[in-house]
Amino acid sequence: MARYTDSVCKLCRREGQKLFLKGQRCYTDKCAITRRAYAPGQHGQGRKKTSEYGLQLRAKQMTRRYYGVLESQFRGYYELATHKEGKTGDELLAILESRLDNVVYRLGFATSRPEARQLVVHGHFTVNGKRVDIPSYLTKVGEVVSIQDKSRSSEKFKAVLEATSAHPVAKWLDLNRDTLEGKIIALPTRDEIDLAVDETLIVELYSK
Repeated sequence: MARYTDSVCKLCRREGQKLFLKGQRCYTDKCAITRRAYAPGQHGQGRKKTSEYGLQLRAKQMTRRYYGVLESQFRGYYELATHKEGKTGDELLAILESRLDNVVYRLGFATSRPEARQLVVHGHFTVNGKRVDIPSYLTKVGEVVSIQDKSRSSEKFKAVLEATSAHPVAKWLDLNRDTLEGKIIALPTRDEIDLAVDETLIVELYSK
């Protein structure tokens, strides 16, 4: 399974904003954006003129990196979004938000999306009582995501749940902290997705 293996902090610096890929570190002064708020590489601090295509490409790359998906996956999600009734850009983000690894992160069961992806792959979660180890699994309204019984008492999850206890849960999710179960009560609207990107630029890029 292909995945990005280089420093994720470089991705945040390239996009010029926090993508929250390092969990709790992103909220401290150790964050790469805080320490070096310019693009990586030899010419990272130079002034660059951005073309219309460049803006569209950056919007796509930022969104793809935010959710941790590969180019082929992202294109597939875009094609899926074009067949839905709403605005293509809004539908694309809603699809990305419904990925199981993102839902796990939004529920506070992981400190970052990369960590959520790893925990899902290792089989720590169930959907409607059935073990699912595919991060790209698209959850549906009404489904319940929960931590496996044998995983709940692990020191790893105790530390994660303590670290994320103060983080707000997405409005389109309902979390029962006693049973450690989260239910998808709706698909997120654009206003409920905290991604500072103009999704219409992505649509323009793929429409060429």
